Amino acid sequence: MATTAAGTRVRGGAFLIQESLPEQIFTPEDFTDEHRAIARTTEEFWAKEVAPNIEAIQHHEPGVAVSVLRKSAELGLTAVLLPEKFGGMEMDLASAMIVAEVVARDGSYSGWHGAHTGIGTLPLLLFGTEAQKEKYLPKLARAEMVAAYCLSEPQAGSDALAARMRADLSEDGTHYVLNGQKMWITNGGAADLYTVFAKVGGEKFTAFLVERAFPGVSPGAEEKKMGIKGSSTTALYLDNVKVPVENVLGEVGRGHIIAFNILNVGRLKLGPFVVGGAKEVLRVSIKYAQERRAFGHAIADFGLIRHKLAEMAIRIYAAESMSYRVVGMIEGELEGFSWAQEGAAHRMLKAVEEYAAECSYIKVFASEMLDYVTDEGVQIHGGYGYHQDYAVERAYRDSRINRIFEGTNEINRLLATGMLLKRAQRGILPLVEAVKKLQAELLAGPQLMGETAGGVLEEETRMAANAKKIALFVLGVAYQRYLNALEEQQEVMAGITDIAMSAFAMESAVLRARKMAAPGLAHAMTQVFAREAMEMAESAARGVLAACSEGDALRMNLSILKRFAKCEPVNAIGLRREIAAALLEAGKYRV
Repeated sequence: MATTAAGTRVRGGAFLIQESLPEQIFTPEDFTDEHRAIARTTEEFWAKEVAPNIEAIQHHEPGVAVSVLRKSAELGLTAVLLPEKFGGMEMDLASAMIVAEVVARDGSYSGWHGAHTGIGTLPLLLFGTEAQKEKYLPKLARAEMVAAYCLSEPQAGSDALAARMRADLSEDGTHYVLNGQKMWITNGGAADLYTVFAKVGGEKFTAFLVERAFPGVSPGAEEKKMGIKGSSTTALYLDNVKVPVENVLGEVGRGHIIAFNILNVGRLKLGPFVVGGAKEVLRVSIKYAQERRAFGHAIADFGLIRHKLAEMAIRIYAAESMSYRVVGMIEGELEGFSWAQEGAAHRMLKAVEEYAAECSYIKVFASEMLDYVTDEGVQIHGGYGYHQDYAVERAYRDSRINRIFEGTNEINRLLATGMLLKRAQRGILPLVEAVKKLQAELLAGPQLMGETAGGVLEEETRMAANAKKIALFVLGVAYQRYLNALEEQQEVMAGITDIAMSAFAMESAVLRARKMAAPGLAHAMTQVFAREAMEMAESAARGVLAACSEGDALRMNLSILKRFAKCEPVNAIGLRREIAAALLEAGKYRV
């Protein structure tokens, strides 16, 4: 497996309590020749096979989407991560993310491709026996079989363990009999292999590999959806389906391990997916703004249109920086990795699990970024943005599902901080010590707060450090107020996540810009974004502090927050004009 240029290993969540240096993070500027080659291949595939078939896919013309998926398989794009011995390309995680970013230009096709290569194939790759892999992985690599993942049920969405689908072992012990219904199955109408979660004996949550060809397997009708209309989304009905015992995936009663780990990967992958979609919306918005004339000028000449284009790019830059930073962190855990090593799948799982909180940050931030970008894209198009003949209208509808995919954003806001607290309780992440150190720093006075060594983006570097201190400070106040009952305070937990997520996004943008050899658009984007992120962090912190303290204590806490959140303003109007001018010249997103 080719690897990225990963930096010094940083434990999951540790970004809050230790300094990171620019040379330690992975960014798109670090892509290797191999990465750029896979990007070109995917670009060519998109232009030749996907773009001409977008309307056919949208209208579910029989066989078109699967045919395009199989053409991508001929190029290896459905098997980037898979071991060579199973027909895969055995490339690194960054390569898989690069492919995801390009195919995400259309939400419907990316649904087919993403579900097959991600949640459809990865459970088997990471949890399957050697016999299971030999039987199914080569067919999945070629897209000879299309894969789907069946977790949700009518009464079990975010609460996956409330599933009612039942699996009962036959008297002779040769097979399980599965009965029940699954909902919202991406690729459901065309899949040949389903990863299905059911409760053995009504209690033990377990994963099974279920072939469409098994008697009693019946996909439902295509759902009528708001967006991603060209993707296949169906229910799945299992009526006395006999599944051989050798098709149990993982261990009986341990299906939750599979479900939750696969969702971590999905949350990470959602970052490049939505970045790719956002870049396409920005591109078509730039094109429209240059062509559309009003009051004798192209609307691209108007300041408020340029403001929108620049802000779209700024938020894309932040999401992109976060996503590839976490890819680099995971690759750091996988240094020297090979699928030929004993326990390779376990090592891959542990590497992703290590950064589960950061994966949740990416999922939430990126999905909300795409909603912002598509909304502004519609606004730039005006009335035409509301018309189905324009791509931005479809992108607007397609975007909305991303805040629900891979666990809702609400669930992820709870998970992210919850995971940090659990790591602290297990002694993996020294949060308590960091909070105590910060409290001592506060007692020492403001002169010790936010000092930096100077250099490029000095003010933004200080702001990123202080945003992390805000997260620690607020976490400490909240814990003192609620102690072990903190995880029951959902609004407080979500607020803490928003602070930490803003800090992570800010720091990722700053480190990436500092890593670049020469000042450019990234510096301008970072200057604007850092202040926006600090405003978000300060707003969330005020809400949490007000919920966790009152009277003189609240006033003191707000005073401390104000000191941490203080920052020098920049000419954001001028910087956005600079960014917009460069975007209009390039005709697309650029850094």
